[in-house]
Order: sequence, then C-alpha cells, then structure tokens
Amino acid sequence: MSYDTRRAILRLLEVEPWVRRAPGTPVAHAAEATLPSPEAAHARFPGARPDVAALDWTALAATVAACTRCSLHRGRTQTVFGVGSRTARLMVVGEAPGAEEDRQGEPFVGRAGQLLNAMLQAIGLGRHEVYIANVLKCRPPHNRDPKPDEVAHCKPYLARQIELVDPRVILCVGRIAAQNLLGTDAPLGRLRGRVHRLGPAGRPVVVTYHPAYLLRSPAEKGKAWQDLVQAVELLAGATPAGLDA
Repeated sequence: MSYDTRRAILRLLEVEPWVRRAPGTPVAHAAEATLPSPEAAHARFPGARPDVAALDWTALAATVAACTRCSLHRGRTQTVFGVGSRTARLMVVGEAPGAEEDRQGEPFVGRAGQLLNAMLQAIGLGRHEVYIANVLKCRPPHNRDPKPDEVAHCKPYLARQIELVDPRVILCVGRIAAQNLLGTDAPLGRLRGRVHRLGPAGRPVVVTYHPAYLLRSPAEKGKAWQDLVQAVELLAGATPAGLDA
C-alpha cells in the first residue's frame, strides 16, 4: 500500500497521520503543509464527501470494506464494492446487495445477475466490459428499501466510483437506484424514456427496469430493450431518436 493511500485511510478513521518534518518545525505547520485540503478535494469531485473525493481505487475499496457509518454494517457478511472494468464506457448502477450478493461480495449475481448479463450481451457487451455497482454497499435486512440516512452515508462512495470510472453513459436499473442517484421521487414510468444528466458535467443517465422486476414481469422486457437501445445510441455519440438529450 502506498504512503498516500495509507494516509487517506488513516484520515477517514480520524487518526492523525505521522508527518515527517524538519527539526524545529511546529507540528501544526508540518501537517498543514503535507495533508491536502478536504475542501480542495471536494471541489474537484462535486457530490462526494471531502474525505472520499480524493481516494484512489485501493483506498476507496478499503474504506468501503471497513465502513461502519450506518447500522447496516452490523448485519452484513461483507460489503459489495463493485465489479468490472474500471475504464468502462458503460456503468450499471443498482439499488443494494441482496442475500446472494452479500454472500459472494459481488453485485448482480443469481437469476437477476444472469438476466443482466443477457441484457448486456444483447447490446454487444460482456459483464467484464462494464462496471457494475450499487447505491448501497451493504445489504438491507430482508431486502427492504434503503433508508435516507443509509443512502446519505453510502452515496459518496458511488459518486467517487463514477468519477474514477468516468463512464460515457450510466444505466440505472430500478426505481430505487434511479431516484437516489438522480435525487428525485418521480416514479419509474416518468424516469424512463428520456436521457437524464448527472452532475455539473451532465453525464448521460438512462433509466430502465431492474432485472429482478423483469423476471416477475417478462412482458416489460420490450420496454427494457428500448432503454438499452437509448444507452447504445448514447455510447455511439448519437442523440436517441425522439428524445431531447
């Protein structure tokens, strides 16, 4: 682990890192000269907490694995960080881990994961070619909806993942994920069929059904295919037909 990564983790744990200083230099001055400003890091990555915004992949994964900011950590088997290409053009964002994800430590496994893989394959992408993450990194008990405080503590991790991946398009699957990522209470029917813009950079976001919902309601797969076509057109740099992107 690099010195910068270790220092970032210590700061997240609220442990003052040891700072090498010249003889006679006051400790406060040495720390101020060595440690980056959290406010400066926050300005670089809007939407992330100042203590998360400057983390690299190694430090971010370690921070998530050790996170105890909300009560969900008490019931988890392990955190579910994310999987796939860290330079992906398409990023898939879901709601939260389920029971199987909690056991395996990987998002979208089981039947819903198999359907997501098939959806990606239908647009010419393998699972390893996209990056997949959830709004929450720990499983809510009984797969209930995330609580606002849980999202508030966990969402900065996702914001940093988005910054690090820097995807061309985000595919948001399911109402809960879409509402939390986009900061809206609009129903899924109103969120589908248009291109949303995330953050100051206006990153395109396409909303579609969760694979678990499609398993229960296979008649909606046609609409999900329309959403995938939107994402493909955006990846190709085109404006989806009939949409104001």
